[in-house]
Amino acid sequence: MLKVTVIGASGKVGQSAAYAISRIPSITELVLFGREGNEESLEGLKWDFADAFAAVGRRIKVVSGVDPSLMQDSDMVIVTSGAPRHTGQDRIDLAKGNAKIIANYAKMVARYAPDTVFFIVTNPVDIMTAVALKYSGFPPSRVFGLGTHLDSMRLKSFIAQHFKVHVSEVHTRIIGEHGDTMVPLWSATTIGGIQLKNLPEFRTFTGEEMIDWVKAAGHYIIERSGATIYGPGEAIATLARTVLGNENRILSVTAYIRCEVHDIGDVCIGVPAMLNRKGVFPIPIRISPEEVDDFQASVEKIRRVTDEVFDYLEDEGF
Repeated sequence: MLKVTVIGASGKVGQSAAYAISRIPSITELVLFGREGNEESLEGLKWDFADAFAAVGRRIKVVSGVDPSLMQDSDMVIVTSGAPRHTGQDRIDLAKGNAKIIANYAKMVARYAPDTVFFIVTNPVDIMTAVALKYSGFPPSRVFGLGTHLDSMRLKSFIAQHFKVHVSEVHTRIIGEHGDTMVPLWSATTIGGIQLKNLPEFRTFTGEEMIDWVKAAGHYIIERSGATIYGPGEAIATLARTVLGNENRILSVTAYIRCEVHDIGDVCIGVPAMLNRKGVFPIPIRISPEEVDDFQASVEKIRRVTDEVFDYLEDEGF
């Protein structure tokens, strides 16, 4: 008997995420929420979902609207609202404009759903997670972002293709910024429990080239189809299912860290974290010296931009 609210449900990512989430069996109520002016779009989406549920025999209550009281008693609130990234635009370019949107929604969620787990998708997600944490007043465990989860899944897929194995045999992750300074943890990457360097195909393996592909994946898709939709939608649903299902899985998401990674912290950034009904809990890890240096650089970039965004919001009266 779980209730989930998707803020920004009329957008492409919001629609995809909402529909993917609706397939989670334990969810009995789904709120499609948006800004004023989108009432008709949200209403149409609600009835389209109803037709789909009828076709598959799924029984779920779906409500739509712009009244924030709709999100009351939500077990999870997911925000996908914000300006989309366009061709040639960096995620960081979106920071100040989207920060105002997230700050307003954070205050709204704190008022109407004070016990919820708050899940941020809006880019740049590391910075937007910090904004949501500050303006909601929630404890860090109940605010997290999509972070490097999708990046890690993309890397996992590329590795599986190179080594010609099933994707479930690949264990890898990316930490740091969801962006250009992301850090692949090659020291923690295995296939079937075997380190990559101990496999015959490793001699033709080019990790840097593969990471370049991961970094460019979003741009590549946006240039050709206008937006990334289904990949993020399924990634969002996976994290929602993990939290709401109390699965205690360790996945790479944006979370507030203090000292879990070599005493580097005081920032919201992509790290391995335990996910369950109580929220997200960063896992203390040790990584190679090279990875530490790269992660430190990523943290410094995100901390600098986060501070700039906080100063901007303060100047704007938030």
